[in-house]
Amino acid sequence: MAGGYIHWDKLDNTANIFPVIAGESMTNTYRISCVLKEEINKDLLQEAVDIVTPKIPGFNLRLRAGIFWFYFEENGKKAPRVHEEDTFPCRLIHETKNNSYLFRVTYFKNRINLEVFHALTDGMGGISFLKELVYQYLRLAHPELRERLGDKLSKETSLNREDSFIKNYKKRAKASYKFQKAFLIKGEPIPYNGFGVIHGYMNIQQLKDVSKARGLSINEYLIATFIWATYQENYRHITKKKPIRVAVPVNLRPYFDSITTKNFFAMVSAEFIPEKDEYSFDEICQITHESLRSQINKEHLEEIFSYNVSNEQYFVARAIPLPIKNLAMKAVYTQTALANTTTITNIGNIKVSEDYEPYIDMFYSFLSFSKGQMLKATITSYKDTLVYTYTSAWQDVSIQRRVFRQIAADGVDVKIETNGVYYE
Repeated sequence: MAGGYIHWDKLDNTANIFPVIAGESMTNTYRISCVLKEEINKDLLQEAVDIVTPKIPGFNLRLRAGIFWFYFEENGKKAPRVHEEDTFPCRLIHETKNNSYLFRVTYFKNRINLEVFHALTDGMGGISFLKELVYQYLRLAHPELRERLGDKLSKETSLNREDSFIKNYKKRAKASYKFQKAFLIKGEPIPYNGFGVIHGYMNIQQLKDVSKARGLSINEYLIATFIWATYQENYRHITKKKPIRVAVPVNLRPYFDSITTKNFFAMVSAEFIPEKDEYSFDEICQITHESLRSQINKEHLEEIFSYNVSNEQYFVARAIPLPIKNLAMKAVYTQTALANTTTITNIGNIKVSEDYEPYIDMFYSFLSFSKGQMLKATITSYKDTLVYTYTSAWQDVSIQRRVFRQIAADGVDVKIETNGVYYE
């Protein structure tokens, strides 16, 4: 802020929906964690947050509601306060309790957690911020690093804030979303609004070998294990009218030469519509492969987000008061949300600067729940380890158990870790 002028910024075309639908039961918050090889010092972590936050324009923001639209405004307050994790993950980020910031930083033993309200950015933007935070923390904890490297941001870190949706969309795109209702997983909730987490740690080379043997990518293989497990546990309820449909976010940056730190992704879906009484795992693998391969190409991805942008432009740009826009956007969201059984997102392989590798053990990530989707999964990898993480509001873990048993039966060593709620 200079000369009394406060910088403001529009929400990107995906971000517009998140403030409309956010609440205690649907927080639209995701977590990315970095596990170090040393215990976290709270004071140094706070100092790192204080140093990094003002340097990253996409995080130094607060959300405001105008007459016709939401917008971001530069946040002039102190950076969010760091605290030891003491509750379930991915709770709603209350601006009044967080110095008006839309992200929070917590720690537990040797783990740093970054939780982000999705309106700010997608997983790629979150990873970029977390890496800078971890780098800064390690330089403070190890002065010899600071002496050698200084305190500048990494050359890999983008500060670009363009709306790549607006820049790249084509007008008059046809509808490409599925609106038919999908099979929804239901169950007995974990008490006290609990949040169950199950991590499956796997060797990437073993996964590659198993996936390649079936003619699949790792992503396709892992999504197929979910469809298979869900089908096995619920086959009586999965019909042509209520198929299994997995929403799969695709990072659009490589397809459109973008380095934006705003949201820039599109949703495709892996769809399983039963046409006969029984299916083998091999058959479901092939169905998953064909479903995803046919959609993940530049032309189709452009079609998906162009249709989305055109609709949101209609709602957001028109001079309709915000409360009325919100009602319309919420209705459209509900229709599309119930068209998916779950969301499985692949954050990808996280790479860090060689200088910091000796201090970092692992990364993982996970999603909060959303309407109709109380069981979700995230794929994150670092070096030679992949973490397949399931988050759930349900006590029953039969789907997760069947997923990891199938992977193990295929010859992949799987190490399971949970946050303990299933044993209480």
